Amino acid sequence: MKTILVTGGTGFLGSNLCERLICEGNAVVCVDNNYTGRVKNIESLLGNPNFRFVEHDVIEPFDPGCRVEQIYNLACPASPPFYQGKASVMTTKTCVLGALNMLELAREHGATILQASTSEVYGEPRVHPQVETYRGNVNPIGIRACYDEGKRCAESLFFDYHRQEGVDIKVIRIFNTYGPRMNPADGRVVSNLICQALRGEDLTLYGDGSQTRSFCYVDDLIEAMMRMMASRQGFTGPVNTGNPGEFTIRELAEKVLARVPHGSKLVYRELPLDDPTQRRPDISLAQRELGWSPRIQLDEGLDRTIAYFRGEIASA
Repeated sequence: MKTILVTGGTGFLGSNLCERLICEGNAVVCVDNNYTGRVKNIESLLGNPNFRFVEHDVIEPFDPGCRVEQIYNLACPASPPFYQGKASVMTTKTCVLGALNMLELAREHGATILQASTSEVYGEPRVHPQVETYRGNVNPIGIRACYDEGKRCAESLFFDYHRQEGVDIKVIRIFNTYGPRMNPADGRVVSNLICQALRGEDLTLYGDGSQTRSFCYVDDLIEAMMRMMASRQGFTGPVNTGNPGEFTIRELAEKVLARVPHGSKLVYRELPLDDPTQRRPDISLAQRELGWSPRIQLDEGLDRTIAYFRGEIASA
């Protein structure tokens, strides 16, 4: 049994990861300030003797009270409505100070630490599909910079701790992920469209809907995370983790409409600033090093996610 610390553990990805780690016989310390996470997401784990939840903000140093062998650093708002505006400074602090605090903890404990980075480090990409060697095209003063540049700085810190302190690091770059336990109010495109359709509202598209994304189902992403954590000694990444299937946002909306026939229609709004027009991962490195490829394609994943949100909305 390993003792594993998960920051951001009550969030969408974190709660799914905690559940998988517990199911595989580990002891888990889940840390979150619940800014975007929800205790509801981990309710099924709270009575497990191998699971402990601590409400804490990783901007401040953290003492787990026990020896930890692995750290998954997932703490950070991940959708624009949550990390922009009044939360932008907090987001940068979470990315940077949170990374520093967790890296120090990993150094002290001799733990392997995984950083949940993001495809947003590529910004508005001029290389398509995106490969890990591409250095990106990010606006450092834009409204998304708190997240984009915060994650880029976190990657820099991870590699400096690896070079200078010998910390065993693993870095993944997560592309758009969706599935059960997404926050209905988090403003991400999949949850937005599904919740609007289930409520009989019109579906909001930004721009003309021709911008593309690649959507990875959460179970596939968790599998990639765990394979990266278990990867060979000295393999640090960064590694793209996402589904290389590329869809326009309009195609996504049409798939949702076909599954939730409530008479909704598509309405168009102005495209937000710095919103990327294309996003698709090259996952050759993940395939080669981790033996990983996503298995759940968009149609199946949408069916599962719609079923989840239907229950959420019915019980609200």
